Amino acid sequence: MAEANNKHEWKFFRIGGFDQVRIENGADLRALEQLDQKLWVALSCPVGGIEFDERTLELIDVDGDGHIRAPEVIAAVKWATSLLKDAGLLVSGAQALPLAAIDDSSEQGAHVLAAARRVLENLGKSDADSITVDDTADTQKVIAAMALDGDGVIPPDAVADPALKQVVVEIIDCCGSVAGRCGKSGVSIELVEQFFTQAEALLAWQNKADERVMFLGADTQAAADAWRAVRAKVADYFMRCRLAAYDARAAVPLSRSVEDYQSLAGKDLSSGAEVLDFPLASISAEQPLPLGDGINPAWEAPMRKFEEAVIKPVLGNKRALSEADWLDLQARFAALEQWQAQQPENTVGKLGIGRLQAMMDGGYREALAELIGQDKALADEVDAIDSVERLVRYCRDLYELVNNFVSFRNFYSGAGKAVFQAGTLYLDGRSCELCVPVGDIGKHATLANLSRVCLVYCDCTRNGGKDRMTIAAAFTAGDSDQLMVGRNGVFYDRKGQDWDAVIVRMLEHPISIRQAFWSPYKRAAKMVSEQIQKFAAARSQAAQTKMMAEAVASAGKPAEAKAAPPFDVAKFAGIFAAIGLAVGALGTALAAVVTGLLNLEWWQIPLVLLGVILLISGPAVLIAWSKLKQRNLGPILDANGWAVNARAKINIPFGTALTGVAKLPEGAARAQIDPFAEKQSVWPYFLAALAVLAGLIVWLRLAGYL
Repeated sequence: MAEANNKHEWKFFRIGGFDQVRIENGADLRALEQLDQKLWVALSCPVGGIEFDERTLELIDVDGDGHIRAPEVIAAVKWATSLLKDAGLLVSGAQALPLAAIDDSSEQGAHVLAAARRVLENLGKSDADSITVDDTADTQKVIAAMALDGDGVIPPDAVADPALKQVVVEIIDCCGSVAGRCGKSGVSIELVEQFFTQAEALLAWQNKADERVMFLGADTQAAADAWRAVRAKVADYFMRCRLAAYDARAAVPLSRSVEDYQSLAGKDLSSGAEVLDFPLASISAEQPLPLGDGINPAWEAPMRKFEEAVIKPVLGNKRALSEADWLDLQARFAALEQWQAQQPENTVGKLGIGRLQAMMDGGYREALAELIGQDKALADEVDAIDSVERLVRYCRDLYELVNNFVSFRNFYSGAGKAVFQAGTLYLDGRSCELCVPVGDIGKHATLANLSRVCLVYCDCTRNGGKDRMTIAAAFTAGDSDQLMVGRNGVFYDRKGQDWDAVIVRMLEHPISIRQAFWSPYKRAAKMVSEQIQKFAAARSQAAQTKMMAEAVASAGKPAEAKAAPPFDVAKFAGIFAAIGLAVGALGTALAAVVTGLLNLEWWQIPLVLLGVILLISGPAVLIAWSKLKQRNLGPILDANGWAVNARAKINIPFGTALTGVAKLPEGAARAQIDPFAEKQSVWPYFLAALAVLAGLIVWLRLAGYL
């Protein structure tokens, strides 16, 4: 960050009570990174909640954290100016970017220019000499139309060779896929290597199977499956026979007792499930396992398969299997078991050894690696297609962002609405231009209260309540006498759409000097009015209570003529005396004031009256003036996620411009006769004239003129 001794000659303008940088041409933009950030009005703003193209903000927000910061603005300006022959094109806010304006002297610029022409060609505008934001609105279609898009991901549709395409499909089936830039799923170099590495390991393991392991050749695996199906049951049979040889008494119970068979008598044995746990055959010492008759019916099918797949190919035709033969088979399958235990973990085995070997021998691994390499080589060109959209949007929008970020030129100059202004609120005969969107009223109000601005929070709805938003509107002219929770107004957003608005909360602060001047008198009048209303209400309530009490007391009793109470002279004399004393005191005070005024010189009387007015209104005006001088836009925006870096004041003249007060158009005709106007009595004016005349006569007599 450069400090004050910059080579670039900056220009500033003073508006709103503080200095702001003036950015007027391409040279100013190119030198933006040299401008001391202490002179920037804002250093950060949110991506959402502001009136600016969201897609452009997303492109500027390179870290995707939802905020635009000063380094990102600098980077965007620096990148855009490096690709343009004339940086002044950014200042114009051009809707279309001329192709001739792209600086193709650099490699990146050449890629961007080629990509722009490719986009136009894809849209059927090969002869166009400029490109717009609308042309780049769907660059994904351009990328999707390319067989290779530079992302290093090859979907099956991008492969022309049918055999290689089938390999891609099988790799996806075995190892999964990754999403490509075009939106389709395919294989990356990592997935290709994973697949063929697993295939190599599986084939190497398969090659370790010699004649000792595959003792039945291609039928070994089927034989192993048949052997495993009966292995535990055959081993159980021979162990029982060995126990019978150890003790002859064990033969009968090990073959199952008569009671066990009796428990089956009443059951359905058609499925054989009830005797699955019974021995494979009758138990006898050193008796071989019969292979025909005498086998447990529930095990006949597995044993027949075992006999056909294992016994006959290995031992030949036998009617019974001895324990020695069984041990020989165990030893043969042990080598197979040991080899299978060494099988590497993989997801490709389901394709079969033959298919894997064909894929390894077909050179598909190298072909896919070469194709992916060709795809990655196009990365710069494809990235340039995205850069075209970025550059076109920057040419249209970047200068406007700078004038709402580095300075608040749009807001203070009145040339256009600032990006943080959501629209205009019409309420109480006024239009409020400073309206900002609000997410959480409570959170926003806590910080915004420091702005010393009278803020009115409104809930806005449209389309029958389907669309909702909340705004904070600043009232900076007029008064707040008629602003209260529940009042309705109309809010017009930046698109011109009207919303029903209702006040839900207020932050009360002085609005104008005029309001502050009259506030003591309004408060006094309000207090007197309230006291009179309270006194009248109390007297009315007392009268009603007395009438009700008399009605209840007289209910059910015969009417009697009541004599009027005697006149209490002493009582009323005391009342009249008190009234007389009060009137006398007031008269004395008034006479003292009048005498004091009359003793003054004629030119001193207006000064005394002015002093009285200042004594009453002065404190309120002084407090209001102090607060109005402190009004600051910063807290209002900071509460919305901005980082306002300057004391963005809203002084009295500028505040008056932000809120329009209703007035008749210039030159409008106005009828002076109101048929429904209240009738004005002449007596107040007549009495006032008499009082002034009497006062004048008294003063002239005391002065010796009469």
